[in-house]
Amino acid sequence: MKATVDHLVPRLGGLAPRYGIVLGSGLGSLVETVEGAVRIPYSELPSFPVSTVSGHAGEMVIGQLRGVPVVMLSGRVHYYEKGDANAMRGPLEVLRGLGVDTLILTNSAGSLREDMPPGSVMRIADHINFSGANPLIGVDSDDRFVGMTTAYDAGLAARMENAAKKTGTRLHQGVYMWFSGPSFETPAEVRMARILGADAVGMSTVPEVLIARFLGLKVAAASVITNFAAGMTGAELSHHETKDMAPVGGARLAAILAEMIGDGD
Repeated sequence: MKATVDHLVPRLGGLAPRYGIVLGSGLGSLVETVEGAVRIPYSELPSFPVSTVSGHAGEMVIGQLRGVPVVMLSGRVHYYEKGDANAMRGPLEVLRGLGVDTLILTNSAGSLREDMPPGSVMRIADHINFSGANPLIGVDSDDRFVGMTTAYDAGLAARMENAAKKTGTRLHQGVYMWFSGPSFETPAEVRMARILGADAVGMSTVPEVLIARFLGLKVAAASVITNFAAGMTGAELSHHETKDMAPVGGARLAAILAEMIGDGD
C-alpha cells in the first residue's frame, strides 16, 4: 500500500492525522462533522478495495474534527462480500502509513437487550468472533499471535464514556458478536448469542480489530443499534431498516466522537 500512501501524502495539506475512523452502514453523516474535508473516492486510490454494499459511500475523508486532524473511511469492505477476512488490511495499513496510531471503528448492529432499543449507541467493550474466520491466518510470522485481552483500549474507552456524559448522551456498553453474514441471524442463533454473553450482533468490525492490533494501533469501537435482533419482535429484518435507523443513533455517536477526539489525550 506504499503507492497509496505516496498518492495521499500531498492531499493531506500538511495535516498529521493520528486518528482514523471507519464508518459503517448508514453512518456516512458523520463525515459532515469534518472541517475542511477533502474527499477522495476509493476508486481513485491505488489497490484500494471498494465496498459493494449500499449505504457505504466508498470514500476517504481527510480534515479536522474539533481542530484535530483525522482520516475517515466512509465505508468498509466486509468478509461476506468475497469471503476475505483480510479485506480491510490494506486500508488500515494505509492509515498507519499516514501516521494514524488510534483507530475508532463504528458499525450498525442488532440489539439483544430490551433496554437497548433502536437508536441507541453501544460502546464495544469486548467481542466474540463467532464466524471463526481470522484475517491473520496465513501470516508467516510469530507476530500473528496477537494478544486480545486488551483489544479495546481502556484509555479510549474512558474518554468515550466521558464524552457521552458531556454531551448528555446515554452510552451503553456490551459485547459484540461477529456473524459472517450476509444473511441475518436466526432467532435460535440470537438465543445462543445471549447465552454466550453477547449484547449485540453484526457482520463487521472484528476483522478490523484483529488487523489493527496486529499493526499496533490502539482501538475503540461503537455500535449504532438499528434493530432488535431476530425473534425479539416477530418482524423480519432487512438492510433497509439498517439504513433507515442508522442516522438516528449516528447523530448521537457523531456528538460523542467529536467530543472524545476534541478533548485531547
